[in-house]
Amino acid sequence: MKDILAAIQSPESTSADFAALALPESYRAITVHKDETEMFAGLETRDKDPRKSIHLDEVPLPELGPGEALVAVMASSVNYNSVWTSIFEPLSTFGFLERYGRVSELTKRHDLPYHIIGSDLAGVVLRTGPGVNAWQPGDEVVAHCLSVELESSDGHNDTMLDPEQRIWGFETNFGGLAEIALVKSNQLMPKPDHLSWEEAAAPGLVNSTAYRQLVSRNGAQMKQGDNVLIWGASGGLGSYATQFALAGGATPICVVSSEQKAEICRRMGAEHIIDRNAEDYRFWKDEHTQDPKEWKRFGKRIRELTGGEDVDIVFEHPGRETFGASVYVTRKGGTIVTCASTSGYDHQYDNRYLWMSLKRIIGSHFANYREAWEANRLIAKGKIHPTLSKVYSLEDTGQAAHDVHRNAHQGKVGVLCLAPEEGMGVRDQEMRAKHVDAINRFRNV
Repeated sequence: MKDILAAIQSPESTSADFAALALPESYRAITVHKDETEMFAGLETRDKDPRKSIHLDEVPLPELGPGEALVAVMASSVNYNSVWTSIFEPLSTFGFLERYGRVSELTKRHDLPYHIIGSDLAGVVLRTGPGVNAWQPGDEVVAHCLSVELESSDGHNDTMLDPEQRIWGFETNFGGLAEIALVKSNQLMPKPDHLSWEEAAAPGLVNSTAYRQLVSRNGAQMKQGDNVLIWGASGGLGSYATQFALAGGATPICVVSSEQKAEICRRMGAEHIIDRNAEDYRFWKDEHTQDPKEWKRFGKRIRELTGGEDVDIVFEHPGRETFGASVYVTRKGGTIVTCASTSGYDHQYDNRYLWMSLKRIIGSHFANYREAWEANRLIAKGKIHPTLSKVYSLEDTGQAAHDVHRNAHQGKVGVLCLAPEEGMGVRDQEMRAKHVDAINRFRNV
């Protein structure tokens, strides 16, 4: 690994130099183990500790196949899917690996007794497999997490509809929380030159997800002047939705749970903020009964902020706790677009407020390559910025996942893999200087 890191750090290294590097037989990676999937049996979700299930192992280098690339990972980040993997909820990911292993002779590599996790990376291409023409050794890249086979016609209008669509590092093996990762070449995108490795690794999954959900024609198709209600507006996902709304000429109404989080939204430029805890919104009377009076109180508060207008779009991801309110407060003909259910999958809402007001509910999941590319392009142009708040070493990934599981973080949490320290990898200092305050606004919050 020393030779690989030296080549990455040297400004004189060429593509030929990287191609000539000897690859190691093994590398360090963050894993969960198949024989430990029952270790948390009987525990409540909140009591399951990723620090007990996450391991830093020495693993063999996987075989490189057609259309694939091996990438030296300088930095990665922790997403909720890595937390779910580490606590084996809602189910063990080893079932995903077993099913993927049955797809072809090549995918058998993924069905292992350990799962290398992680769905983000920033790093340098080391090798490319047969059929890869767009990338070469030495290219500095980030990776999005959509893995597709594209042998069915279903995926050729929108690759998210490919029957063999999977999330890399969650439903496939050899993910980004490692010193080396195996990706498909159509996951790769150029690393933004003005960002460090850890900053460039942080946006990937959540930035692309928010772009499709809010901006894309496959999502809410946000336009100038739209009022957009954003739940969890300072979080890893909502912070990008807030930025997209502001950059696109829409008006975000940011829902947060503390004054500290409200201040983060103000730093991003948001003006309309609802602190749901301070204003004591309780959408459920008890576990089984919602309170429409609270929906109405919430809608009234939104109209106070917007000058009497209801919201055109609701950016939904909490799910059960908020969905009834989301359907109610959306304007006639408006859109509720959802990508998750972090508070519960069993949604309940009053359908009269949906059908009689011609509202739409759209399901959104990650992003296709084009959407991910456009989202990354906005990062590279300095229109959207990372929301990195804290960085951990690879050895401390278990603690990072624990902190995310406990919501003891803001924005995104980064992990250094091969990068020996923070702040490395910046190639455009002039552009960075223009945006440094925005890049760092989540730091140490």
